[in-house]
Amino acid sequence: MPRTQNVPEQGSVAVLIPCYNEAVTIGKVVDDFHRVLPDATVYVYDNNSSDGTGEIARDHGAVVRAERRQGKGNVVRQMMRDIDADYYLMVDGDDTYPAEAAPELLAPLMADEADMVVGDRLSNGTYGEENDRAFHGFGNDLVRVLIKWIYGFEFSDVMTGYRAYNAVFAKTMPVLSPGFEIETELSIHAVDKRWRIAEVPIDYRDRPEGSESKLDTFSDGCKVLLMILSLFKDYRPLALFSWVSLLFCVLGLVAGVPVVWEFAATGLVPKLPSALLAVALVFIGILSFTCGLILDTVVKGTRKQYELQVTEAYREHGRL
Repeated sequence: MPRTQNVPEQGSVAVLIPCYNEAVTIGKVVDDFHRVLPDATVYVYDNNSSDGTGEIARDHGAVVRAERRQGKGNVVRQMMRDIDADYYLMVDGDDTYPAEAAPELLAPLMADEADMVVGDRLSNGTYGEENDRAFHGFGNDLVRVLIKWIYGFEFSDVMTGYRAYNAVFAKTMPVLSPGFEIETELSIHAVDKRWRIAEVPIDYRDRPEGSESKLDTFSDGCKVLLMILSLFKDYRPLALFSWVSLLFCVLGLVAGVPVVWEFAATGLVPKLPSALLAVALVFIGILSFTCGLILDTVVKGTRKQYELQVTEAYREHGRL
């Protein structure tokens, strides 16, 4: 059902649509957002499409730019660098997300109640009903569980491509991922840096006939999991290396306890290789914990510098 909520009128809005071969749907997507957000500027970044996506978007009134580095993360990085606006609405060009939900995603930003708003496809069940791709739901749940376990924040939907965020968030977000891992990176960055996050349930519809997904369930899923591990190392090194340290120390005890027990009983160390292995494993465990402490100090220093950058960005964008 179409939403009747009025479009908030506070500040400029940029609709960001990264696209690769979406000729079947891009015209409708651009038209829908022009209708729902008539004062917003719709940007389509053509990522080496071979089906005329860029030309179609331009014919429908979008501002079209080209990004030659392949991958959604590369496109989003360039969008954030190029475009200046008070609020950003990022959406896929495959017509799976309703433009009618845009005012609801923007409202918490304009009310200064959130810094990033996530379009939640899962809570109302529409994603499960519409999506017919195997393992996508399982992968989303797995990523949600890992983020909750590592960072203590439970997203309802991590992998959604429908998000809104303010200018300060956009201009201080260091995009590192080149591809579809960008949604996971945005989510973890927002949680780790304690940005205010809001979730808005949205309807989801599967791609129309003739439109094909570019997401590979297994290869892109592995990239997402590796991104989570990489960010865990970068953002929470003490926690990661503490677990590594505990693992090696436990292995060292498993190898060393029989040696110590036999030495206590006989005064002899007949299993010298086991003794050396136990010492080496415990030493590696202690070394891992020490590395975690050092890296944690570095991360805290970087976090302090980041907070100063955010404060400066607030001044630059008129929020202070």
